[in-house]
Amino acid sequence: MSVYKPPKSPYYAYDFQLKGHRFHGSTGATSRRDAEAVERQKKEEARADVARALSGAGAPLTLDIAAERYWTEVGQHHAAPKTTWKNLERLVDHFGPQKRLADITGKEVAELVSRRRGETVQGRKTIRDPNAPKQSIAAPRIAPATVNRSTVEPLQKLFNRAKNTWREIFPNEPDWKLYRLKEAQERVREVRAVEEDALDEAIRPDYLPFVAFARASGLRLNECLLKKDQVHLSEGYVETIGKGAMTVRRPITGEMRAILVAAMQNPTDWVFTYRAARPKKGKDGHPRGAARPITASGLKTLWRRARSKRGVKLPADLRFHDLRHDFATTLLRTTGNLKLVQKALGHARIETTTKYAHVLDEEVAAGMEAAAKVRMKRRARAKAKAS
Repeated sequence: MSVYKPPKSPYYAYDFQLKGHRFHGSTGATSRRDAEAVERQKKEEARADVARALSGAGAPLTLDIAAERYWTEVGQHHAAPKTTWKNLERLVDHFGPQKRLADITGKEVAELVSRRRGETVQGRKTIRDPNAPKQSIAAPRIAPATVNRSTVEPLQKLFNRAKNTWREIFPNEPDWKLYRLKEAQERVREVRAVEEDALDEAIRPDYLPFVAFARASGLRLNECLLKKDQVHLSEGYVETIGKGAMTVRRPITGEMRAILVAAMQNPTDWVFTYRAARPKKGKDGHPRGAARPITASGLKTLWRRARSKRGVKLPADLRFHDLRHDFATTLLRTTGNLKLVQKALGHARIETTTKYAHVLDEEVAAGMEAAAKVRMKRRARAKAKAS
């Protein structure tokens, strides 16, 4: 056997050649017997790789090949393709482009998660204090949910695509649930009555139709970025791409119709546009005041500035996504039908919708109060009759 223990390393390494190709690396084992078992497995994999290469079937599935193939087949069609691309780049940068997908271990996944946990929001050291716009505070660490969605989940999707579509085999695939961070339960935040006017005042007039449509439809931010051919006024619905690349079809209410008809008068292919504050030169340039399609990044920037706008009392904890929460709680409070709300929000599982069940709890409390009053009246009548 060709295993050996490098200086200053607790693990044995393997190093062998097969048909002119050298294979070497750490076994991750501290005993010679375990190391030799790992080496035998590596040799079997090497023989398969060499045979595949000689037969013209293709090279081993390295991370750069897997990422490029996933992007071409799936990623570029996601609702937020830029985010998918960035997540794939992060994986390639961390593991290295030539890293075999089959060689990624749980220990390496844990290291990736640990590294990502230490990063701050947008990589900044400081951010503007929303309560004191002229001051800065330390940038917060990335939330556990963001770590999961930018590391563990994209890597697991690569493995799943490789297994289910490309017919690759991963005998040592990491147990993904071990590396997901525990996420805080999502907060359900409604728009309070006193915030209505502040919201209208804080948002730029050319963005107000977009915000109004989001509130009226309950769609996610990316789902509201509609093209005109996704709006079917005569049939009464809009069709867009939602979370997980799922098709979302939303009925058009009277309120939504009025917003859409007015917004679609612009000369672009997009429903919602803003007026460019500055001209832009070049091939894709435009004059000042031109109608430009609203983007997710542009809306997020606008929202961040609106919360710190001087003289406007828009709460710092009010997020754009809270408009969707407000839609859901209002719908549930009006109908009392959790299944209906699930369908309206496009949730695949009813468990996801139950975070809005506190609204039903309020109805239960009101019902119990009403029942108590009936019982008290009944007892009072009984006593009066007995006397």
